[in-house]
Amino acid sequence: MGLEVAARLVARLGALNTTSDYASVVSINLFVALLCGCIVLGHLLEENRWVNESITALIIGLCTGVVILLTTKGKSSHIFVFSEDLFFIYLLPPIIFNAGFQVKKKQFFRNFMTITLFGAVGTMISFFTIAIAAIAIFSRMNIGTLDVGDFLAIGAIFSATDSVCTLQVLNQDETPFLYSLVFGEGVVNDATSIVLFNALQNFDLVHIDVAVVLKFLGNFFYLFLSSTFLGVFAGLLSAFIIKKLYIGRHSTDREVALMMLMAYLSYMLAELLDLSGILTVFFCGIVMSHYTWHNVTESSRVTTKHAFATLSFIAETFLFLYVGMDALDIEKWEFASDSPGKSIGISSILLGLVLVGRAAFVFPLSFLSNLTKKAPYEKITWRQQIVIWWAGLMRGAVSIALAYNKFTRSGHTQLHGNAIMITSTITVVLFSTMVFGMMTKPLIRLLLPASSHTVTSEPSSPKSLNSPLLTSMQGSDLESSTHIVRPSSLRMLLSKPTHTVHYYWRKFDDALMRPMFGGRGFVPFSPGSPTEQSVHEGQ
Repeated sequence: MGLEVAARLVARLGALNTTSDYASVVSINLFVALLCGCIVLGHLLEENRWVNESITALIIGLCTGVVILLTTKGKSSHIFVFSEDLFFIYLLPPIIFNAGFQVKKKQFFRNFMTITLFGAVGTMISFFTIAIAAIAIFSRMNIGTLDVGDFLAIGAIFSATDSVCTLQVLNQDETPFLYSLVFGEGVVNDATSIVLFNALQNFDLVHIDVAVVLKFLGNFFYLFLSSTFLGVFAGLLSAFIIKKLYIGRHSTDREVALMMLMAYLSYMLAELLDLSGILTVFFCGIVMSHYTWHNVTESSRVTTKHAFATLSFIAETFLFLYVGMDALDIEKWEFASDSPGKSIGISSILLGLVLVGRAAFVFPLSFLSNLTKKAPYEKITWRQQIVIWWAGLMRGAVSIALAYNKFTRSGHTQLHGNAIMITSTITVVLFSTMVFGMMTKPLIRLLLPASSHTVTSEPSSPKSLNSPLLTSMQGSDLESSTHIVRPSSLRMLLSKPTHTVHYYWRKFDDALMRPMFGGRGFVPFSPGSPTEQSVHEGQ
């Protein structure tokens, strides 16, 4: 019997040698080995002030691409071809969900209006700035058969910041205000850029009039609100199911699996309905951390916290390694190689437009935001504005994925102008991630010394916004022990809208939402339930 099994195994291995499956197995082995190398090297460089894990993975990907180029004699530079499906369906969801799950909700929603202002209005300003400049400059450079739709797509492509890299260069504990603002803006920015990009593909750009513009804006707000609602609904549904059925009393594996699958289902459902999966899964993560996480057993809380973080970490590392290797794709560089000077010039212009496009909204919108803030600690200082501007200059896989969608067919292109735009996008992504990313941490240390990292925090109080979210007491638990004075007049509502809205939200949450969807202090007590320990502690 054992000999028969061994014979079958040998036969199977022999079959692999004669098919493309063998090449796939070799590629996967090599890629997993590179991922392990990135993790080890990232650990060794943990204290380095210049290099983070994103840049490490990018450099290893580039070096691996060079080695593959040499071994294949210039035929190929990567193990896998860049795939939009792989990026949008498998890599991006765990990263964005974990960001929403781990985000400090108080800090995020305290700055929600500023985040939305930067992420939505700011992205529109950046889009129009880059698109108009691209039309004015590139139309005179004779770089191929590019039309107005292509130039507008360039505006959307290069308006998309790299929210993934932001996670690496900013620290949520050291700079909570900047982290919540830049990362929150990055999530809304990516969603806005993708919505803009998709909307441009569906509108008649030859005959633009007021009706077309209004329809475009209406479609944008519909997608924004619908995506957010879907994410909130998925999070609440998961909380309700787990609270009512209390699955953990029989199997913690089931409740963990249900949380993961419902989060992923929310993203895929958004994509199926042509909504923004990024916004949906981000708000699903926030709602799950506020309600669902409290309804599972203590062991499941630890498991989900680390499982989501681990999946996000692997996806981030995979993503930058992937981009680094694909950056040396010889096919696209060959089509653009007959005019290297023009390629460098276009890349430089695009990089300049990214700088100008971001500055065009960060500083004016910061000024407007500060006008609505009364307390000095709530205002965005000049130094913080510079950090916000700089930290959002990095462009990443979203830009590459959109560029491939617009200028290639199944990852390949035969047009000179399209090849130049692809190579220019790759150049901007590599330069901005490595140069701007390497300089962000030193810039923060220079402009915001350690003593002022929490300059925007309120004076010490029991309701400090800087308390960790996923500890034994989450943000919602800390909130329950605070007393917020009810505003006595309309003037108070206008002068401190965030405090007032938070007060009424807490009343609504305690009276209706938590009894229905769970949360600490409202889950029915039963032996071994998530509240058993907290009930005993409260006695």
